[in-house]
Amino acid sequence: MIPAAALAELSSLLGDRLSTTRSVCDQHGRDESPYPAMPPDAVAFADSTDEVARIVQVCARHRVPVIPYGAGSSIEGHLLAIRGGLSLDLSRMTRIIAIDADDLTATVEAGVTREALNDALRHSGLFFPIDPGANASLGGMSATRASGTNAVRYGTMRENVLALTVVTAAGKVIHTGTRARKSSAGYDLTRAFVGSEGTLGVMTEITVRLHPQPMAVSAAVATFDSVADAVNTVIRTIQYGIPVARVEFMDIQAVRAVNAYSKLSLREAPTLLFEFHGSEAGVAEQAETVQAIAHEFGGTDFEWASRQEDRSRLWAARHKAYFASLQLQPGSTCVTTDVCVPISRLAECVTATCADIDASGILATVLGHVGDGNFHVLLLVDPADPQSRERAEAVNARIVRRALDMDGTCTGEHGVGLHKMDFMRAEHGEDALDMMRALKRAFDPLNLMNPGKIVTLD
Repeated sequence: MIPAAALAELSSLLGDRLSTTRSVCDQHGRDESPYPAMPPDAVAFADSTDEVARIVQVCARHRVPVIPYGAGSSIEGHLLAIRGGLSLDLSRMTRIIAIDADDLTATVEAGVTREALNDALRHSGLFFPIDPGANASLGGMSATRASGTNAVRYGTMRENVLALTVVTAAGKVIHTGTRARKSSAGYDLTRAFVGSEGTLGVMTEITVRLHPQPMAVSAAVATFDSVADAVNTVIRTIQYGIPVARVEFMDIQAVRAVNAYSKLSLREAPTLLFEFHGSEAGVAEQAETVQAIAHEFGGTDFEWASRQEDRSRLWAARHKAYFASLQLQPGSTCVTTDVCVPISRLAECVTATCADIDASGILATVLGHVGDGNFHVLLLVDPADPQSRERAEAVNARIVRRALDMDGTCTGEHGVGLHKMDFMRAEHGEDALDMMRALKRAFDPLNLMNPGKIVTLD
């Protein structure tokens, strides 16, 4: 419980922007993970970096845990208040501070969503390409080192965050990085905070790279007789150095779910969705080469979506695949996992995973940002049947172990949160985990910043 003295100080600072109402706390104590709700004791709605600093100072004095909260779209238990405390909601911090078109950068407050930023950029000839699907906040995307469908060409948040304003665990305001494209000046604190999931400090302002809007965009759908043929098409495409902007995989169940949910009529077969960016000639050349590769692996139905509305409908359907998958088994919840492997092992890993799922008897969908070796599995479970969850977690553990055996990672995109903590030792080793713990203790000696996530300090 938050001490009464701390609540009094926070109430004096925030007024009605401090809430202990059960419904508000419950909302801030659940995400899209399969975990039950773990609500905070109170929720603070901050308006500025200065206010965040004062809130954190109060919490530090009274030893109150602080859990930064963005859009609530995380899926690995990142924002659950496992030790109670204060959920620090940054969704009101929606100011776009600066757009510097000449330098291809933008500086925004943490609550700005990716869609809001791109809406502000729509007449500038620029766009922000990181697209995890959900309309996540830039603060949350930085905290989880998000990527998404465009990562194969434009990279992840790791490559696209240049500078940060951060409130430390002691309530101090620091600035990391600059708008310069590179620096050799000391430790890279920006990269330390990007992907830290709120465990090292609270990011309140983010400076990101922007990219020119492509002169031409084309999208296509190709279907295959097998998962291996589809994934091998991607591997060959990447190995040839073809700069595809997006290449997404869906297995048969995922296609079935997307068709039903988004009223599409895709052939129910292993499917690749491509998008090409560049000049008119460049896009035509990329598409022609990829189509030839797909045909080598038996790809059929190479259908084009040339109109903007057709492309938007196609990608919107892909982004809604999580909710579409849930409708395959109404009333179910979802154990979601993702792994990433070297591109040369991708076909083997995905094929073995699909066979594992079939043998388990669990209804699941497999999707992937396969252009960078990353794929996702959505395992549907009956929330009233604990054994259903146990079977799904056993499949998840085998998926992760398989990826690690292939020199991959337990998560390429979702982050660690609570769900992937048990795999950190196998991936990094105890000595590396000790270094992470030392970093956590140095940045947050009282263990108040989103405690119990990524690594334990025990």
